[in-house]
Amino acid sequence: MENDIKSILTENGFSFKKQLGQNFITDKNLLSSIVALSGAESGDTVLEIGCGAGTLTRALAEKVKRVIAFDVDKTLQPVLRQSLSGLENAEVIFKDFLKVDLTELEKSVGEYRVVANLPYYVTTPLIMKIIEEGEKCKGLCVMVQQEVAERLCAEKGTSEYGAITAMIAPKAECRIVKRVPRTLFYPRPNVDSAVVRFDFSERIKIKDRSKYKKVVQSAFSSRRKTLENNLIKTFSLTREQAQSVLSDCGIDLKARGETLDFTQFEEIAQKLKKYLP
Repeated sequence: MENDIKSILTENGFSFKKQLGQNFITDKNLLSSIVALSGAESGDTVLEIGCGAGTLTRALAEKVKRVIAFDVDKTLQPVLRQSLSGLENAEVIFKDFLKVDLTELEKSVGEYRVVANLPYYVTTPLIMKIIEEGEKCKGLCVMVQQEVAERLCAEKGTSEYGAITAMIAPKAECRIVKRVPRTLFYPRPNVDSAVVRFDFSERIKIKDRSKYKKVVQSAFSSRRKTLENNLIKTFSLTREQAQSVLSDCGIDLKARGETLDFTQFEEIAQKLKKYLP
């Protein structure tokens, strides 16, 4: 597999673009493992974001009903034409997935899973797009930098726990299912990676997502400050109002954002209503 892909890339005169974070997976065992760990089944439609040379695309297409792959690099066209030859259930769309109208896409594809080897520079916005807009997404499985994986799956009270963790938590359980050394990529990146799986379920009902998001962002805006002080600054509250909200939620007035879980952030968002327009 590795030599085949390298040959195809060379034959087509492909040049890696560092700004796109192009590090392709060539190890066949790793590809099979990602497909298995993703939870994808034979009848599924899978969206792949950033298909690169098509190695994961092919591994997915050999398992599932349909693969719709996205990539921004049109110079991969001849490479993918060769690496995906003979597959009738895989299509590649050369478009920035962040600019895709997901609501419209879901109308045509129905329920789906997302499986991807994500370049680091778009990891957070892509995951949040699925979390916030993916009404028909059954599950998400992504390869990301190990450091990012730790943040996505962090427990409250740890240094890795942050806004992205709290934004994901109400909608999905997130866990690291495989750690991947840098040696299994071509070209080799400077960091190790990990496969993270998100299993979607509405763990709690967020009544006002924009307000919840603002509370979470406030909580982590200055990690050294107390939650009370961050809420005062973000929502223009008096100290008495901020203290009232926290007390009503049973939260210590000296607590910091990283000590709270997603249920507490939602409770704060609801209690804030009496002080906000």
